Order: sequence, then structure tokens, then C-alpha cells
Amino acid sequence: MKIKTIQTLALLGLLSVAMPLTAQVVSRDSLNTLKEQKESIELNKKLNERKTELAKLENELDGATRDVEKTAEQAQRSADDNQKNAERLGGDPQDKKLARRAGNSASGARKDAKRARKASDHLDDLRKDIESLKRKIADDEAKLANMPGGSSSR
Repeated sequence: MKIKTIQTLALLGLLSVAMPLTAQVVSRDSLNTLKEQKESIELNKKLNERKTELAKLENELDGATRDVEKTAEQAQRSADDNQKNAERLGGDPQDKKLARRAGNSASGARKDAKRARKASDHLDDLRKDIESLKRKIADDEAKLANMPGGSSSR
């Protein structure tokens, strides 16, 4: 029994010494190449994500433009109505009904103007985001083109 244990231990010792010798040796050049390939893949992934986000924002642009036009028209109509009601009230300043209409139309005009400003601000922000993404995409594509052996998958 002791001989089998000694033989087993000797075999395990021999294996533990021989295993590192048979392991595949990876050169520094291979490691650098793999590292560059990994960076290229990560950059391609980021580039694709940015292009997807750009397409999504560009799709929103038409709707935001229509929204700005619609809210601006509504704000103008509300302002015109408010002006008419204010003129009517100016003719008879003691009329409660006219005063209430003038107040309500002023409030509506104020709210519509605020909606129009918000829609316009949203459109401006959307355009800024699109331009920013386009610059980032161009930078990423330039980085990818300058990588050793890195041609982008455009």
C-alpha cells in the first residue's frame, strides 16, 4: 500500500513539473495584437451604438420640427384671441364677463407661449445632440482608421 502511495505521489510530482513545460507560450507580439484587436472591437461597438443613437435622434427631428410649428401657430392664435378680448374689455372695463374672458385668454396665451418655447428648446437641444454625435462618430472613425490593421466595418 505504501508503494502505491509513493508511486502516485511521484506521478503527481512529475505531472506538476511537466505541465508548465507543455503549456503554450504566447509571445509579446501576439499579446499586443490581441490587445489591439480587442480595442478595435470595443471601438467598433461604441461606434455602432453612437450610429444607432444618431439614427434615433434624426428620426425624432421631423416630429420635433412639426411640434415647433404647431405650437408656434397655436401660441399666435392664442395671442390674437387675447388681444381681441383685451380690446373688448377696454371698451367696457366694468363688464365681468369680458374681464373673465380676457383673463382666461391671457392665461391660455401664456401657457401656449410656454409650450412653444419648450418645443423650440427641445428642437435646439435635439440638433445640438445630433451635431455632437456626428463629431464623436467622425472622431471614432478616424481613431479606427489610424489603428494598426484596423479598418472599420462601415
